[in-house]
Amino acid sequence: MRATARARGSDRATAVRVGRALLARPLPAQLTQVRCEKSAGHRICGLVVSGVKFKHRLDRPGFLAEVQQLIEGAFAAAPLEEVDLWTTVPLGTGKGAVVSGDLAVATSATVFAITVPHAALAQLNGQLESGRDVYWDSVFADSLAKETL
Repeated sequence: MRATARARGSDRATAVRVGRALLARPLPAQLTQVRCEKSAGHRICGLVVSGVKFKHRLDRPGFLAEVQQLIEGAFAAAPLEEVDLWTTVPLGTGKGAVVSGDLAVATSATVFAITVPHAALAQLNGQLESGRDVYWDSVFADSLAKETL
């Protein structure tokens, strides 16, 4: 049920399969969405992780270890060409703000993002350690370094 509720995209069956595999163990960060898309024989998967309300304190190495486990777990669960993972935090929109339609204001912000092609999976640990091709919001990164979340 939890995996089905989080599954999105044109390849929901794969999204459910990946979600079930990833949710089979307790996660310190909440996996809010698994989106899988399939087109012309290509299959990609996007994982969305909440950057707030961790189940226990996560420092930067712990967060990166969780990111690595989620990405590796997605590749292990299904034949994917690429996994994208991004972490979001809610934004205060204020009372009366338009949150849908053409005039909508953003309700969340991306604070971490990484794209990993299957061919680069073996280099994932090095990519995370070096920060190469990884987006970090500086406030979010600082909060993990201080273990304040």
